[in-house]
Amino acid sequence: MKHLKFTLVLTLVAAIALSACGGNSAPAGGGEAEIRVLTIGATSTPHAEVLAFIAPVLAESGVELNIVEFDDFIQPNMALDAGDIDANYFQHTPFLNTFNDNHGTDLVPVFGVHFEPLKVYAGRLDTLENIPEGATIAIPDDPSNEARALQLLEYLGLISLAPDLDTSATANDVADNPYGLVIRPIAADLLPRTLPDVDFAVINGNFALLGGVLDRAIDDAGEGVDSPAAQQFTNIIAVRNGDQNDERIAALIQALSTQAVRDFIYEQYLGRVVPVF
Repeated sequence: MKHLKFTLVLTLVAAIALSACGGNSAPAGGGEAEIRVLTIGATSTPHAEVLAFIAPVLAESGVELNIVEFDDFIQPNMALDAGDIDANYFQHTPFLNTFNDNHGTDLVPVFGVHFEPLKVYAGRLDTLENIPEGATIAIPDDPSNEARALQLLEYLGLISLAPDLDTSATANDVADNPYGLVIRPIAADLLPRTLPDVDFAVINGNFALLGGVLDRAIDDAGEGVDSPAAQQFTNIIAVRNGDQNDERIAALIQALSTQAVRDFIYEQYLGRVVPVF
């Protein structure tokens, strides 16, 4: 994955006085209850939006949520490993495992929140039917999502991969390419912008939302909610190994795993983001 410039946006989304939450917020002596700050890194859509939705609930339990927004896939893990943030929410477990292997970090998943189906989006061409020889398809260039996109293209019958490949496949592992497709790995967040210059692109749901290209999705050319990918590529809350039992993390998980959050995700993202809890 390319190392992209990132922007830290320190947004205090839950500055709610605990005294407003009732008598249970204050200690018996009548003083102010302790406010515990939880700083979490996230990409903007949908991750930071979901976190902002639960911030008032966390505030009621005495946890003030501080969201740090990133615009790449590397810095959230670097910041977590360095102790600059307490947790992050932007990635799936295969990506986290690859990151740990490549950077010698020890970050662990603690809760699965949602799945973002990969889909094929129309660029210069509007349909996969009668796909022309030499059509260009852009796919994410980070290791796990590149393999995932290739598996989707294989599922759609456009290519065949070398056997026994799972999350390690790259464009070099295409064993059969009957349409002579030109496969172009590109940074995942840039894929929506490439649509005018390619015939198709395989795009993560969050970047399709952020890029405003949902209307370019090709019907029946994506991962289903019942597919193995839905579990394998669930987006997770990650922490440093040893912090799994942090009370603030427990409060975060409790706030996330509610019907209200499920309803918010379904209503806000119309199936482009799917809750898995």
